[in-house]
Amino acid sequence: MTDRRPSLSELFWGMLQVALSAFGGGLSAWSQRIVVEQRRWMSNEQFLTGLTVARLFPGPNQINMAVYIGAEFHGLPGALVALAGMLLLPFSLLMGLGLAYFHFHTIPSVDRVLAGVVAAAAGMALSMGFKILDQYWNDRVALLLAVVVFLALSLFDQRLIPVVLIAGPLAMAWYWPRRRTNP
Repeated sequence: MTDRRPSLSELFWGMLQVALSAFGGGLSAWSQRIVVEQRRWMSNEQFLTGLTVARLFPGPNQINMAVYIGAEFHGLPGALVALAGMLLLPFSLLMGLGLAYFHFHTIPSVDRVLAGVVAAAAGMALSMGFKILDQYWNDRVALLLAVVVFLALSLFDQRLIPVVLIAGPLAMAWYWPRRRTNP
């Protein structure tokens, strides 16, 4: 943890910044950039631990991550404030954009703009992958797990849930903290 603990107000505005920066995708990359690099609320290792925990729970990862960050600093009030920052304004914007899309989706230029947004979101997700790779570059088991999961999902077209149900417990068993015995 860093020396500086964000206030409830800072949590709200920080999560709002994450949500608005990442509109259309790449939430994990933007969240890491804002929480770790810009605001320095957490170290990269703490952030990755939180992201792992967030991915273990059902629901959207970044919503779980906002709850984790808020709870880490202020318990339940922090979790609720961080959640509000992630959802309040973005939800309102999404509803407005949904209405606009409903009325204008047949216009070809709207379709092209959305294709560009998808490409940008894919680039942000790839960016987060490379940042995580730097953290695990010397961990051969982590790299092997990542490659096996990637190949299973992309090359062998396996379904996500069975892959998670197999790879998740294997990874947890391998990395489960063990007591070291002194010889």
